[in-house]
Amino acid sequence: MELKKLKARLSTAVRGHKLLKDKSDEMIRRFTLIIRENKRLRDEVETALSETLKQFSVARSLTPEYAVEAAFGMPTATVTAECSVESVMGVDVPAIELTASPRTDSLPYAYSEITSEADESVRRISELLPLLVNLAAVEKSVRLLADEIERNKRRVNALEYVMIPQLEETIKYIRDKLDENERAAIIRLMKVKSKA
Repeated sequence: MELKKLKARLSTAVRGHKLLKDKSDEMIRRFTLIIRENKRLRDEVETALSETLKQFSVARSLTPEYAVEAAFGMPTATVTAECSVESVMGVDVPAIELTASPRTDSLPYAYSEITSEADESVRRISELLPLLVNLAAVEKSVRLLADEIERNKRRVNALEYVMIPQLEETIKYIRDKLDENERAAIIRLMKVKSKA
């Protein structure tokens, strides 16, 4: 009976190992796709951010300090973020949807106080915000998937190198004992027949 139970456990462990291995492979495939998207977004954001910061530097050098503080300290739009969760291979990753509603009174400063470089800087940074939020969501997804891949890999290794070999060894030991008992019973029967 114990041998039958162990065989069933071994069969379940082998099937579970195969399923976990397949899941791990698919997660790694999806992970590489998300990593590529992350790299593309990061490059795009870094390029746009460096251009925007250059524009801000130029605007700041051409405009008096008090005007710059007033202009850059006020929002040009109202942004609301709707956060939800998507499932990627059983891992919950963030999905953020931004909704921007521009100000009704145009820009929050007087055109006579601020240069056109400042206008351009404000416009660029407002265009950059959705990219930054998207990049943050993708990077969080990468981190969550990496953690789950690591956990899954530990499970696969535990099954492959610990549990399955132990079950196989125990099954072999029980089979050997049962074969030995069977041979002993046959020898006893032969001795009883020879005496009779």
